[in-house]
Amino acid sequence: MNSELAAYAASIEKRLAQICDCTDGLSAARLNWRAPAGDANSAWVLATHTLGNARAWVLGIACSQPVGRDRPGEFASAGDDAARLRADVAAFVREMRAALERLSPADLDRRLVPSKELWGENEPHEISVRDALLQVVEHASLHLGHLQITRDLLLLL
Repeated sequence: MNSELAAYAASIEKRLAQICDCTDGLSAARLNWRAPAGDANSAWVLATHTLGNARAWVLGIACSQPVGRDRPGEFASAGDDAARLRADVAAFVREMRAALERLSPADLDRRLVPSKELWGENEPHEISVRDALLQVVEHASLHLGHLQITRDLLLLL
């Protein structure tokens, strides 16, 4: 894997590990607790959605693998086992690294229009493979912050 692809992989892996760290030690009730603020998401939803996004954008969009995504299901999910989440993240990281190994540096500039299913909100538009990988880093960073705030609020209860 070239250094740019390795940097994206390491950055995504780091953020997903930090997300897992935020869920460690939380009971099922705490994993599924939602702050009483608008449409706040639970720690479990934030983690599940971030992993779902990473799978869709890295494997499906950037690496052109046949993956599906149930984005509404990510937001409706509930979980009771942070260890299972960590195992799911570890499995994804292995898949991601293997898939990125198959890309060449030239693939980063390849242009594509993702499917609506994998894209998420709004209408898909043309992006590069590089753009897709950067989106995963940005998206995971954003939700890591949300999760850290959610955990901080939980610890006040």
